[in-house]
Amino acid sequence: MNKIVIAIDGYSSCGKSTMAKQLAKKLNYIFIDSGAMYRAIALYFLNNNVNLADNNSVAAALNNIHLNFVYNEVEGKSDILLNNENVETAIREMRVSEYVSVVAAIEEVRTFAVAQQQQMGISKGIVMDGRDIGTTVFPNAELKIFVTADINTRVERRLKELHDKGNTAISFEEVKQNLISRDHIDSTRAISPLRQAEDAVLLDNTHLTREEQLNIVLNWVNERSSN
Repeated sequence: MNKIVIAIDGYSSCGKSTMAKQLAKKLNYIFIDSGAMYRAIALYFLNNNVNLADNNSVAAALNNIHLNFVYNEVEGKSDILLNNENVETAIREMRVSEYVSVVAAIEEVRTFAVAQQQQMGISKGIVMDGRDIGTTVFPNAELKIFVTADINTRVERRLKELHDKGNTAISFEEVKQNLISRDHIDSTRAISPLRQAEDAVLLDNTHLTREEQLNIVLNWVNERSSN
């Protein structure tokens, strides 16, 4: 079968990254976590007190950022490096979650990230998830998937992820308000807003297991890679 580009978009905590990682492993494709890229940028901005309202400060900060992925043999997945430092755990902190959508809405930031993502996809055989992968980064992707789920289901998934990492002080309502806020920012930003591409297939995984979801997507991949 031909190698293709698989673009996965959708709301926060819909399990996009989990599905993308499963899919990439099954197909022996490269997984690129675009959300991790934006989180790493947001982490750098936070740690260096970058003034988001000052274009010069943003541009200068981006010039000092180098992003890369390294395979984590213990976890069986790719971790993101920020200036050669593994920040996979740090970028999942709540302070980054509360900041990342604002950072990702900045035009210079998106231009910086999209250019890197497009370069990664030239050879195909990749799976990438995010907010604007099928609409902006890879508008010609052979398979575009838009993932959604019930808001309370998404909150439960995010809460479990946080608790598993030791962040047990976070409440259901705090997480829910964070997701609602991020949805609004992502969907209404002027640059590359979150939306379903016209040729994307919709996947509501509220009541699907990971295995059921994977099988559905694999069927879509087989249909498109055999053409």
